[in-house]
Amino acid sequence: MIQRKPIYYATAGLLAVIIFASNFLSTDLFKAGYQNFSVWFVLSVFSFACGWLMNKTLGYNHGGKVIFAVIVSSSFISVLLVSIFNEYFGLSALLVENMILYILRNITLGSMAFFGMVVCELLILQREGDSSKTKLEEVRRLMANTQHEAKLIIEDARLKSEQMLYETQQTIDDMIDRKNLIEIRLKEFISAERELIKKYEAEED
Repeated sequence: MIQRKPIYYATAGLLAVIIFASNFLSTDLFKAGYQNFSVWFVLSVFSFACGWLMNKTLGYNHGGKVIFAVIVSSSFISVLLVSIFNEYFGLSALLVENMILYILRNITLGSMAFFGMVVCELLILQREGDSSKTKLEEVRRLMANTQHEAKLIIEDARLKSEQMLYETQQTIDDMIDRKNLIEIRLKEFISAERELIKKYEAEED
């Protein structure tokens, strides 16, 4: 969660000053020459920078609410100011079109602040997306390595079990061969004893 310090709201105050200052510029951008248009461009860039900074400090959702509040309050103050000092602003009559014109000027600069917030947020999301992709690739690589190691362990266990089965079978075969050999020698011994007994009995007769 973004920690919102009171100093962060100074950016909103700066944006309000920029929007309020636009009321003192001429509405005829191109008729007044390039100088007036340059001032409007600089104000737009400053509004963009304020929106960018507010997204960094206040967050996208809360910062957007703050910018909207600044636009509404600046528009209200601008209409009130123009209504009271209409002669200073060169308005012979307080027409609705003139009020709408000043409100649109405030909304335009406020929209530039919103645009700065959106661009900043998109860059942050893109960075997070790239980071998520990198982490996903690392997880996939780790899973692939784990599967490879598991296959090696299973293969090694299979080879060891086959080796153990082979050695056990060899031991059993050796024991069977020894048993058979003992049986054969025992039979030969018994046969020889019988022959010896027969000879002994024949000598006695």
